Amino acid sequence: MRVVLAEDSLLLREGLVRLLDEAGAEVVAAVGDGLELVKAVTEHRPDVAVVDVRMPPTFTDEGLRAALEIRTLDPPPAVLVLSQYVEETYASDLLSTGGGVGYLLKDRVSRLSDLSDALERVVGGGTVLDPEVVSALFSHRRRNDPLETLSPREREVLGLMAEGRTNTAIGRELVVSQGAVEKHISSIFTKLGLPPSGDDHRRVMAVLTWLGV
Repeated sequence: MRVVLAEDSLLLREGLVRLLDEAGAEVVAAVGDGLELVKAVTEHRPDVAVVDVRMPPTFTDEGLRAALEIRTLDPPPAVLVLSQYVEETYASDLLSTGGGVGYLLKDRVSRLSDLSDALERVVGGGTVLDPEVVSALFSHRRRNDPLETLSPREREVLGLMAEGRTNTAIGRELVVSQGAVEKHISSIFTKLGLPPSGDDHRRVMAVLTWLGV
């Protein structure tokens, strides 16, 4: 397994190189910033890039932006992001690029077996998330996703609305009366905080919520 490592701390970078070697990986390049990461991945075409989120010059999201850039290559390398903190937005952006990605807290890679397992899983096209990252993403969604308030049946109805189905067509698809469909739709509007309107505005807004727009 060929690895490009991006970590701005020289001490931690050297430690990770040794740890990766012990995990059976070949570190073909070890760099200290996002620009060098993109160059190294483009040149070496590794199986996986191990990337710190915060790197020079601003120490905010340079590592993540570089990781997202290398994921656009064809074929894209797997990416394992290491962070000192749980960055919910960064984790979501990374997950949106598809399989072959991971997000672990740095404390988690102190165990060689955990690191080896994470590398093998992302290179194999899987997804690896630190338990704390999973917890943070789930809590964030529960706090912010209005669709969480809908019942399973209401989600089915809203999904069919998003497909452009009429109330009659929805009732036929779900084998329920049109009156039942109307009750579900009224409940959806209430739960999504969409007040009564004289036109189809609420229906459109509900569908946009479903689509995440």
